[in-house]
Amino acid sequence: MAIQLSDKPLLEWAGDTLAIALFEEAVELTGELATLDEKFAGILKEVIAEEEFKGKANSSIFTRVTGASPIKKVILVGLGKPDTLKLDTLRQAAATVGKVAKKQKTKVLGCSFPLWNNDPSASVQALAEGVQLALYKDNRFKSESEDKGAQVETIEFLGFAGQEPAITKANQIVSGVILARELVAAPANAVTPITMAETAQQIAQEHGLQIEILEKADCEKLGMGAFLGVAQASDLPPKFIHLTYKPQGTAKRKLGIIGKGLTFDSGGLNIKGAGSGIETMKIDMGGAAATLGAAKAIGQLKPDVEVHFISAVTENMISGHAMHPGDILTASNGKTIEVNNTDAEGRLTLADALVFADKLELDAVVDLATLTGACVVALGDDIAGLFTPDDGLAAQLEQAADSSGEKIWRLPMEDKYFEGLKSGIADMKNTGPRAGGSITAALFLKQFVKDTAWAHLDIAGPVWADKDSGYNGSGATGFGVRTLVDWVLGTGD
Repeated sequence: MAIQLSDKPLLEWAGDTLAIALFEEAVELTGELATLDEKFAGILKEVIAEEEFKGKANSSIFTRVTGASPIKKVILVGLGKPDTLKLDTLRQAAATVGKVAKKQKTKVLGCSFPLWNNDPSASVQALAEGVQLALYKDNRFKSESEDKGAQVETIEFLGFAGQEPAITKANQIVSGVILARELVAAPANAVTPITMAETAQQIAQEHGLQIEILEKADCEKLGMGAFLGVAQASDLPPKFIHLTYKPQGTAKRKLGIIGKGLTFDSGGLNIKGAGSGIETMKIDMGGAAATLGAAKAIGQLKPDVEVHFISAVTENMISGHAMHPGDILTASNGKTIEVNNTDAEGRLTLADALVFADKLELDAVVDLATLTGACVVALGDDIAGLFTPDDGLAAQLEQAADSSGEKIWRLPMEDKYFEGLKSGIADMKNTGPRAGGSITAALFLKQFVKDTAWAHLDIAGPVWADKDSGYNGSGATGFGVRTLVDWVLGTGD
């Protein structure tokens, strides 16, 4: 599918399907839309009246056009009220148009959309992201593709000529999101610690990043007892991935992104029981997937910011070598952890990853993890929890998430809740009381960051969508990639 920009006026564009975005207050056609309607023998006013189209955000209607015009189909999509227009409104509207166009077997689609905030570059980027992500279909594991119908071949955004760099930027970001989706969606017999390391090596090779893969022996030398405690039951070797993007010249900032990388989580000896969703635990590396997706995008975008992409990757399995409930592990900063639940393993792997990152003298580090069901209970399936003691870093991430259309919500880090993690025989336990479980998980992670501004994103909810969710589709969403990329780019401004 090719995305192009056109300077042709709306009345002169020729293709088989034309999509027009309308605000709630503009469904009464005026100006060139009224002229276009006359050209179409009044079909637009007629279908607006028949379908009672009001222009509400993300609503759409479709009609066929008869006569001599090369345009044979028209899609109208709503944007809501003009004063509520956001970048994500455009992103979602473009996704809606793309899906309707595909269903109607469109090959050449022209799109007429307004500007957001008088910013053509950001508007084009959002539109290109939305339509591409909506039309992406993962057929890798089907013997025959279910996607056999006609495909949209060309999309032209009208009135945005000269904004080609925005299309390129969107394509680069989308490539990272799709990588994350494919990693999360793939089963645990396809995505393993070994293949994750191979994916990281491929990114490094293709986009000029430095790479370091620490093997088990390397991790032992660094004292990564928490990470290795989780890994010890698996037949597959753990892989500690460290990708580094360095710009030409002096970096304005040095940042770190850490992703939880459990390629499968059985729960360990505290095995996940019936109704636990164990069959979905291939998604427990969603944080690492977002980290690698962001690395792929950043490697192409080449900002003037140094970025370290880190993940301690392993399985959490059951065997005669498995860690026991009650075992005490020693993390690489010397802190001891009583394992009172082997199914709270992600925070153990993150502990050593955070210590590793803390020694790199970074300006800030963000970790992403499918960490707690408690966060899903608190915020639902669409919103990630943000935890950080740093107000400035919180503001940066909130702004990046708003721009990217990924929803996050800052939750408190109530220090007194750490009392629930105290152990009688070690420095801490790895889980606390059921109440406030996402908060105590964040407080646990905080113990492994000493000198670096740090934030934690609990993405357990939005990493996967059971139902179609706009441009995120259904299944793996690639959540986090666009927020991370926007954050990195923003810190270089």
